[in-house]
Amino acid sequence: MSEELTFVDRLHRDLREVRWPEPAELRARARRRSRRTAVLSTVTMLVVLAGAAVAVRERPTGPATPTAPVAAPGSAPVRTEIPLDALLTPADLPTKTGERLGDTGLGEAVRIDPLLESCGRERDVDAQLSVSRASRSQTLLRPTTRAGQPATPVLSQDVYRIELARGRWLFGEIDRLLNACAEWTLDASTLAADQQPVATEQEHRWEPSARDFAGDQSVLLRHVASQPRARTGGKPVGAAASVDTTLVVRVGDLVTVVVPAPDTVADRVDGAGPGMGQADLMALADRAAKRLCPAADTPC
Repeated sequence: MSEELTFVDRLHRDLREVRWPEPAELRARARRRSRRTAVLSTVTMLVVLAGAAVAVRERPTGPATPTAPVAAPGSAPVRTEIPLDALLTPADLPTKTGERLGDTGLGEAVRIDPLLESCGRERDVDAQLSVSRASRSQTLLRPTTRAGQPATPVLSQDVYRIELARGRWLFGEIDRLLNACAEWTLDASTLAADQQPVATEQEHRWEPSARDFAGDQSVLLRHVASQPRARTGGKPVGAAASVDTTLVVRVGDLVTVVVPAPDTVADRVDGAGPGMGQADLMALADRAAKRLCPAADTPC
């Protein structure tokens, strides 16, 4: 059996193919991944994504979904808001940045990697990722040198305030997803250069590159996506193969998800390139943890 991915997951996958977004889309990227889906669904990306159906080739049976812990009465943190100082600053990055876009929210779902979560659902591992009490996000853009030049992201960051027990639980749910989705093959409909859909296959791999190197808990996730290939003839179609890196760090009741732009990270499909190596990424996570400390339920 196979079933289509949700619109949210198809949108997240196909956004990787958009290399030069319009300013309105960049501002949407500064919002929660779950919130921006509702916004972008009303703009032109809907036209691009229409008809892109994704089906899974296999559905191995996964373990039964456990029940998430419930915080004890009276354990809810007193603090709710997340100050701007809890976010990374341009000075924390080795790359120069320009405009800083941001947003705040209440009751937002914690999102780690919507495509990874989709793989988990297809393999009967529906991770229980918490709903936050409060959230704050930002996108740091590259500086532009001339009028009308489109700005590209350097880094995106989300910070969530969730119950402490659920914050600890979150990393176990990430492990469940990684165990289920070490390798995943998608049968998809990918837009070719002429904007015509082509039936393709695409390989995805996720792995934890490092653990517990910052804050109370942390993980460095590496996602490798091959270039889609036509199921008939094997011709490459769509975006080139890529590597995405995600940092997840918890300090007390605060969890941050940091996603550097792929071209700012040295890890490449075809070998190491310029940018931040693993040691630099771990150092960035440590700086993110220190930013969270004063705003956590128990400041550190």
